[in-house]
Amino acid sequence: MKIAIAQMNCMVGDIAGNVESIIANANQARAQGATLLVTPELSLCGYPPEDLLLRDDFLQACDKALVQLSAALTDITVIVGHPHQVDDVCYNAASVLQDGKILATYHKHALPNYSVFDEKRYFAAGSEPLIFEHQNIKIGVLICADVWEPAPALLAKQAGAELLISINASPFHLEKHNTRLDRLRDRTAETKLPILYANMVGGQDELVFDGGSFVLNSTGNLTHHLPAFEATLAVLDFNGSQPISAVITPHLSVEASVYNALKLGLHDYVRKNGFPGVVLGLSGGVDSALTMAIAVDALGAQNVHAVMMPSEFTADISVNDAREMANILGVKYSEIAIKPMYEAYTAALAPQFGSLPFDATEENLQARIRGMLLMALSNKFGSIVVTTGNKSEMAVGYCTLYGDMAGGFALLKDVPKTLVYKLCNYRNGLSHAIPQRIITRPPSAELRENQLDQDSLPPYDILDGIIEAYVEDDLSHVDIINMGYQSADVNRVIKLIDRNEYKRRQSPVGVRITDRGFGKDRRYPITVKLDFDKQFT
Repeated sequence: MKIAIAQMNCMVGDIAGNVESIIANANQARAQGATLLVTPELSLCGYPPEDLLLRDDFLQACDKALVQLSAALTDITVIVGHPHQVDDVCYNAASVLQDGKILATYHKHALPNYSVFDEKRYFAAGSEPLIFEHQNIKIGVLICADVWEPAPALLAKQAGAELLISINASPFHLEKHNTRLDRLRDRTAETKLPILYANMVGGQDELVFDGGSFVLNSTGNLTHHLPAFEATLAVLDFNGSQPISAVITPHLSVEASVYNALKLGLHDYVRKNGFPGVVLGLSGGVDSALTMAIAVDALGAQNVHAVMMPSEFTADISVNDAREMANILGVKYSEIAIKPMYEAYTAALAPQFGSLPFDATEENLQARIRGMLLMALSNKFGSIVVTTGNKSEMAVGYCTLYGDMAGGFALLKDVPKTLVYKLCNYRNGLSHAIPQRIITRPPSAELRENQLDQDSLPPYDILDGIIEAYVEDDLSHVDIINMGYQSADVNRVIKLIDRNEYKRRQSPVGVRITDRGFGKDRRYPITVKLDFDKQFT
């Protein structure tokens, strides 16, 4: 038996385009001898369709497309994911298409309603197993979260399944691959059945689906592993219900996984939304350097415009490093000095400010001038502004509304500063892209004389540790202090995180690479009073 996995990059809402892709994969799979094709969760409409699922016209279009798709597939069996409305109740479904007809439909049992998932808003839960016979093998169908708990797989086993197939739209975050393997091995241990895990690939707003589809035999051993972050079709051999081991694509390192997630997330956001390219501020600092390197790798140098906007506080080496990097990568490069504009603004504001001293007001003014210039270039030429701030800065508000936060996509929004440096070194390990001095220089916003980030913040290794503990692990300030951090640092950082929720609400969407980003999976109130100087018990 030959089973094909279509690791598809689906477009949310593009039902016709997704149907066309499913048919193309089916034709290719058939040509390679496959008799069964497996597509990802909600492959018909893309994942997650969110409130499109509340529209009757959208659900009707999906129903019509499923019928047309089944009619077009007459000589290969296909498992396709789609929304399924029954008597005004909507299910997350998988249908088996065979001989031009819809053979059977399965409704997802386990509806995740945590982290970035909100499925109980849209779907009702199913309760019945689906077993169909293919080449004398009884196959049980599951959908994504169904394999994260024992009951659905055991129910399929009890109904006679000899092989389990799970269709998935499982988004990437750090170490997610290992978590998936562990959960699926639990299922093989419980059912003593092999499992085929077919995952979606591609970027959808803040989510990146990393593919990495795989198969475990009945003893939990990995027999197949498809490439991560690549749309691909793989035809796998089975001896009865048991997979026959084939070449296994090695798992990527942490840095390689994150870099590829960022690259794919940016590529798909730009291309799927129809932007001709990107424009970004290149400061000579490490964050903008990494952003530009990823943009070039994702979109091609011809589609990247880097703009250096020096002020009187910009060091000569910053300008020189920006020029060097732009030359290395071959992007369009411009320099626009902001001093004349800054002086015009300060002169206009002088009657209001009087003798008040230079402070964050003047610093933010410089950032906002730069934001205005980038947005003007975006408006004129159509390219989207990609902001360059990282998660560490976003967490504590070390960023300027309508300044360095101005743009359409925040590529590094979920990347801590300490990981930024690791990613720069990883990228230079592929080929020289980022001048070494950019990586080794102490970080500075260069908005006043002799400014360094650590004048305003704890060292980044300390800052990132506190942010991870508070934001990602939900630890209290007492717990974090007990980890060995100084009380003053902990209380200060936590207060900054809570105080700057209003900024993050106004930031662009950005790629999620941790299991708790500043997006769908962290919804804190803006107006709130939390006193972390008190001991809560």
